[in-house]
Amino acid sequence: MSHRQIMRAFSGLLLALLVAIMSSTIVSNALPTILADLDGSQSQYTWVVTATLLTSTATTPIWGKLSDLFSKKLLYQLAIVIFTAGSILGGFAQSMPELIAYRALQGIGLGGLQALIQVVIAAMISPRERGRYSGYIGAVFAVATVSGPLVGGVIVDSPLGWRWCFWACVPIAILAFIVLGRTLKLPVIKREVKIDWLGATLLVGGVSLLLIWISLAGTSFGWASWSTVLYVGGAMLALGLAVFTETRVSEPVVPLRLFKNKTFTLSILGSLAVGTAMFGGSVFLGQYYQIARNFSPTHAGLMTLPMVLGLAISSTLGGQIVSRTGKTKPFLLIGSVLLLVGLFALATVDHTTNLTLMGVYLALMGFGLGFLLQNLVLVVQNTVTMRDMGSASSVVTFFRSLGGAAGVSALGAVLAAQVSTNITSSLAAMGVSSAGATNGGGGTLNVNALPGPVQGIVRAAFGDATGKVFLIAAIVAVVTFLTVLFIREVPLRRTLDIEEPIAPASPVDTASPVDTASPVDTASPALATSTR
Repeated sequence: MSHRQIMRAFSGLLLALLVAIMSSTIVSNALPTILADLDGSQSQYTWVVTATLLTSTATTPIWGKLSDLFSKKLLYQLAIVIFTAGSILGGFAQSMPELIAYRALQGIGLGGLQALIQVVIAAMISPRERGRYSGYIGAVFAVATVSGPLVGGVIVDSPLGWRWCFWACVPIAILAFIVLGRTLKLPVIKREVKIDWLGATLLVGGVSLLLIWISLAGTSFGWASWSTVLYVGGAMLALGLAVFTETRVSEPVVPLRLFKNKTFTLSILGSLAVGTAMFGGSVFLGQYYQIARNFSPTHAGLMTLPMVLGLAISSTLGGQIVSRTGKTKPFLLIGSVLLLVGLFALATVDHTTNLTLMGVYLALMGFGLGFLLQNLVLVVQNTVTMRDMGSASSVVTFFRSLGGAAGVSALGAVLAAQVSTNITSSLAAMGVSSAGATNGGGGTLNVNALPGPVQGIVRAAFGDATGKVFLIAAIVAVVTFLTVLFIREVPLRRTLDIEEPIAPASPVDTASPVDTASPVDTASPALATSTR
């Protein structure tokens, strides 16, 4: 594809990415208002976020595998439809369980959007040139992340009400669907389709049980309890059977042979820790600014600008330099160090922290994430063949989302417990019962409904507990630094596919059924793409 063709198709991908990110950021900044209106608790606040992360995480590897077998274009459009349907229904939610269910549906579509954009880009652009285009992704991410909270704040503060936070992005989603239909033209490499439904079911079931356990443990039941034994035991059994199944099928959802590649395995571990730090650390920022600092949703969105701008600048500049040099490790190292410094600095915040200083901390975190996110995927795509591109790319995204879902759940439980402890101890010191200040979920989010003196105590409790969340995220981010340290630098190739598997007499080609109707179809995916 020429640069002009790539940019036309790329515009549709970026529109879909804009929809996905904006829908999440608009809603996240409006959540305190939404939960106050629907009488939600801190644990339900976490579940609104976790439900989307759980379903998007569990379905990501399935989307990736399907993209190796079917049309990437049709799959991406299907993901847009599912995501949009979840968004529309979310606006009609009348209760917290209903809202959580629609957010789960939204997450299924989100899993496809976040997995397939990397796969589609890999089918159009070589790893060496991909850095140029990752800058566009960083720019869209910045625009969506900045405008999302601002638009969400304006909508919540306007007569429209919070329900329009779910509906505002629907026109953009429809536009993205139409643009992709007209501009994205990728060859479908015909091969025998064998879907590992058993492995997919076991994988989704095991991951879901594990994430539900993390979400409920410590609140609905104790960490050391029979419920924990059942959840963890069931998850380990399902995942163990999934691994057993994957070793015996011809088209596994997650090809285990990929883990023999050291770079792939280290990138997976690094992505897991980045997801925990990114989602787990940042998802509670809106809550901190609105509850602990008593800011409006619009003001809270503006306060996250340093992190977003840092991410946009670092991803754009880093992508350009990576394309010129073909080297990714320097940026991975710099990014992991900046992320560590930013998170450990944020671990010192409380309800009285200087906001300018906190902005500097957020900028450091943003710069670190910008250098890490795209490059961790890029180093993996540079070491696998086009045949496994969908599976490999989605596995990286899967583990990053898994870390994020686990991080949100675990850190949400930590925050809820710490807030309850802070409130109880503060009120006890005043000789006041804490029954009215908490509602079973780590503190009510409708702080304005509390008596004046109690409001101050609850706000301080949230602010002082937030630092502990970032401290745990920082400790987890140490894993990212260690994995990046041991990743071996492999110069980015200028071809779409690794050349070795293209040989016509190789075992891979003879073992993989392909349609021999045309010369293009019998060639490698890279040759098919370049021929078109």
